[in-house]
Amino acid sequence: METLVTGLEAPWALDFAPAGRIFLTERGGRIRIIQDGKLLPQPWLTLDVAATGEAGLLGLALDPAFAQNGFVYVAYTTRAGAGLQNRLVRLREDPATGQGAIDRVLLEGIPGNGNHDGGRVKFGPDGKLYWTMGDAQTGAAAQDRTSLNGKILRLNPDGTIPADNPFPGSPIYSYGHRNPQGLAWQPGTGRLYATEHGPSGVPSCCHDELNFIEPGKNYGWPTITGDQTHAGLVTPVLQSGNTETWAPSGATFVTAGPWAGSLLFAGLRGESLYRVVLDPADPRRVILFERLLEKQYGRLRDVEQGPDGALYVLTSNLDGRGTPLPDGDRVLSLSLVMP
Repeated sequence: METLVTGLEAPWALDFAPAGRIFLTERGGRIRIIQDGKLLPQPWLTLDVAATGEAGLLGLALDPAFAQNGFVYVAYTTRAGAGLQNRLVRLREDPATGQGAIDRVLLEGIPGNGNHDGGRVKFGPDGKLYWTMGDAQTGAAAQDRTSLNGKILRLNPDGTIPADNPFPGSPIYSYGHRNPQGLAWQPGTGRLYATEHGPSGVPSCCHDELNFIEPGKNYGWPTITGDQTHAGLVTPVLQSGNTETWAPSGATFVTAGPWAGSLLFAGLRGESLYRVVLDPADPRRVILFERLLEKQYGRLRDVEQGPDGALYVLTSNLDGRGTPLPDGDRVLSLSLVMP
């Protein structure tokens, strides 16, 4: 494990560009670039966001054709009168200056909150853009298909609604979510898995989730939590129980090295990187679950495998809930070396 860069302020998501650049978001509104192992001092773009509570600049994904079109997609929270709303936009890099600018607003006006804004943005293997949206602390919205809160949304890269979405004319892909913050597709099968924050407080604490996501399915919030069952509602593949909190965020499948095929997700409250091995024949059966890096680097927000095969992990100790270190938040690089 190495510390690649320090001096970040609550980084949230990262993605990889050609020629070795790494793009990452800071919740306060800055999109930063790491080039040749160094953090560039000038942001690629600074957005006007409502960085309050858990809200602000969140997910980021580069277009699969970024080298040709320069498109970057981000989700963030803005102010709307006395309240908050969430927005998904497409940005474009100016090849002359290397700086970014807003190209198009894809979806906006989704109610936001200081908590539960979801925020993960990723491209699936189908070429569609997925965006996780929290319930904005209104649990009933997760069950309401006229609301986009408490959902996983699926769009074409231009913001239009795919014709094969499960609910015609709607960006909703799945619903009944509390606050999903991680998306990962299993190589080979294309199966989608999502991490989700469970309830807090007494008596319903904990029950963080890893879900196998299928189009049109209802994942139960707030009707069921943990391993509870109800007709028509889907229970998680894995959940943390009623005493442990993972606070799971970014997720990825490892495609190379000794952990190839494993799903990894970052834990905030759990201060760990979690590894899950799934049964190849049964998408809902967990063969192995273990904690890595436990309590070594504080709160972990995102994990991705880079083109070089290394794992890149973001810390989140300046998000208002961690223990800040003098050198700020970090990007960690974990080399997967065979024993």
